[in-house]
Amino acid sequence: MLLVANQGDRDLSLIDPAAGKQVATVPVEGVTGHEVAASPDGKTAYVPIYGDSGVGRPGTDGREIAVIDLASRKVVHKIDFGHGVRPHCAIYDRNSGMLYVTTELDKSVSIIDPRSLKIVGSVPTGQEQSHMLALSRDGSRGYTANVGPGTVSVLDMKARKTVAIIPISKETQRISISRDDNMVFTADQTKPQLAVIDTATNKIKVWVPLPAVGYGTAPTLDGRWLLVTLPRSKQVAVVDLKTMKVTRTIDVPGAPTEILMSPDGMTAFVSCTTSKQVAEIDLAQGKVARLIEAGDTADGLAWAR
Repeated sequence: MLLVANQGDRDLSLIDPAAGKQVATVPVEGVTGHEVAASPDGKTAYVPIYGDSGVGRPGTDGREIAVIDLASRKVVHKIDFGHGVRPHCAIYDRNSGMLYVTTELDKSVSIIDPRSLKIVGSVPTGQEQSHMLALSRDGSRGYTANVGPGTVSVLDMKARKTVAIIPISKETQRISISRDDNMVFTADQTKPQLAVIDTATNKIKVWVPLPAVGYGTAPTLDGRWLLVTLPRSKQVAVVDLKTMKVTRTIDVPGAPTEILMSPDGMTAFVSCTTSKQVAEIDLAQGKVARLIEAGDTADGLAWAR
């Protein structure tokens, strides 16, 4: 099951990827969630309730995470932070068994025990607007894209401390990590370029020129390519991670944001916010195979397997 967080409709789409269609929606009780994570057993989804505004903008400050039972398709619990934190990106770490959630207004990544649904700790990021999080494969390192400061925080997830803060630009967005954990990628929001960070030195290794300003990124499962959404040009750029150059672009519907690879690595799913769709890209063919209807302002993606 492919899960899609729809900001505009304030619900969660459940999509059957084999049939290529939405089979159900789960209302998130009149509030807005941007991202979603699922438990490894595929039974539960977690939708952080960010609020009704964009990052760094005035608006409500969300303080909860909606816990959704996917079998009954209902919100069965709310995890309450006790104050407004604008929780955003959620990642279920299989190594520690913990759920990590960026909590922007606390300048941290909060740690939640999915068994007790209790907040059990936090990792400080040392920066405002820590919006998105990427984890190393063993869960020992975390990397947050800090939007307004235009930095990346490097986190020791076990020691629960900030290791380094890397300047990127006046503003950055989204973040991902290479399959071998050697590189971290984040898109400059002031210029059409992508920062590639060397995780051994915690410094920018190279800048990759893009056809337009980039946004979300995701490496292919074979580690050879990186896909980058280009919202303004309605495209996905394909970067060769050996040459660090864009080799081609793929046309998609309006405002592509997030990318999620299929478990078999043959397909990429791209949320397209203004078209209310998810584009399914055949990676071998390098083109959109089909469009799947989702919800208004479709954004965060996750697999429930």
